Amino acid sequence: MLVVLLVVTYSQGARTTLRNSCRSHEATVVRRLGRAALFKETELGAFLSLRLREKHGDDVQIERTSPLNEFEAVPESVREAAAAYENRKAATTPYDKFAAGTGHPQPDAMRDSDL
Repeated sequence: MLVVLLVVTYSQGARTTLRNSCRSHEATVVRRLGRAALFKETELGAFLSLRLREKHGDDVQIERTSPLNEFEAVPESVREAAAAYENRKAATTPYDKFAAGTGHPQPDAMRDSDL
């Protein structure tokens, strides 16, 4: 399983430093997402992440993460509800109204259920 370091920036200065780091170390960047980036979980990825936080403090958040395997982690009922909701007839129908009276999970039940 691919594990990456997610770096999120919350200031213009931190975004600029992140952009420069990504340009200088393209081989370490898994994906660039505007104000965030995914770095390979290597010592260089950790160094770049920690350098950003050292320079910009709380304007940088670092998380270790792995991709979601929806078929292992998400119940089939939730996957089916997401597909059905995206294929609904009226695009303006909120999910709670769409799910009412169906077999689809209710928002409150999903909100309180961990994956």
